[in-house]
Amino acid sequence: MQSRVPSKITRSVSMAVSTTLALAIGVSSTSAAFAGELNILTWEGYADPSFIKDFETKSSCKVSATYVGSNDDFAPKLAAGSGVYDIIVPSIDTIGQMRLAGFVDSIDLKKVPEFGQVHAKFRSNPDVTVNGEVWAVPLIWGSVSVLYRTDKVTQPNSIKVLWNPEYKGRISLWDDKSAIYWAARMLGYDNIYDLDDTQLATIKARLIEQKPLVRKYWSTAGELAQLFLNDEVWVSNAWTGLIAKEIRKGGKPFTVAEVDPAEKSEGWMDSMMLVKGSPNTDCSYQFINYMLSAKGQCGIVGSTDYFPTNPVSAKTCLPAEEARSRHLDDPGYVDSLVMWQMPKRLDAYLETWNAVKAAM
Repeated sequence: MQSRVPSKITRSVSMAVSTTLALAIGVSSTSAAFAGELNILTWEGYADPSFIKDFETKSSCKVSATYVGSNDDFAPKLAAGSGVYDIIVPSIDTIGQMRLAGFVDSIDLKKVPEFGQVHAKFRSNPDVTVNGEVWAVPLIWGSVSVLYRTDKVTQPNSIKVLWNPEYKGRISLWDDKSAIYWAARMLGYDNIYDLDDTQLATIKARLIEQKPLVRKYWSTAGELAQLFLNDEVWVSNAWTGLIAKEIRKGGKPFTVAEVDPAEKSEGWMDSMMLVKGSPNTDCSYQFINYMLSAKGQCGIVGSTDYFPTNPVSAKTCLPAEEARSRHLDDPGYVDSLVMWQMPKRLDAYLETWNAVKAAM
């Protein structure tokens, strides 16, 4: 496998895994999942009972979901929990790391008949398909925009709002290496996934400079929603759709809005991957196919407000207006976003972000 990628990438991924493992907390678990059980390491809303119960009934596979708050969680959790997980759902800038670190097996496309219906931009991504082998099945996609309270924050037009001292103590930022992407874009760097040491040092300084303004680095959609609902935070970067939806459900007498900054919103895509050596591949493939079906795609869209990756099945269950708003016939919308990629020096990015968080 390593011969297929440049040696410096392999070394970077190895170092990155070592970095994340050093920060992992907990003990290893050697207990294997029981037959008929499916253990998924995924994101909030991706295993909601509203659509997962139907899968469990039809497949006789019981789903147990563990939620992550960052893509930086996958490597340490997989290494510390050998034999626990069957499917993981990392983002597009992390699926390459999972493959190179040896955490996953390739996908047998004979067992995923609807893979060809997935948006071509996603299934042909260089980290999804590598030398003819498929390593991930695209599940859902979306953007990361600026979320703000309309009664407290003047409509922002730049990422710089997250460094605005006027909102000191009311700013939040996602606790993820993507904070580096945001700072890099604010600084006007075009090579945000291939930053050199000087650029990373500048970014580190700007993120440390921002820390006194930040109320809290958020880890989950629910956490950020509560920060807004408790009047602790007025502006943050956020996963477009889900978090605003959760805030509105809170029934507070204020409104929130999402806006694409002048530097553009970031784009992401989350994919299903098979954990290496999982004994539950039958349940895993049933789950993958269910999630590409109309019930799975519309179920996860309804739970998260994100965009489906299979427009063929989603068209059968989404109303026309919702289909348009979810860009079913507009895959080119991806080109308007700054789509995530695996950083070429992943270890350096992780070290930079961890140094920012550790700074006093």
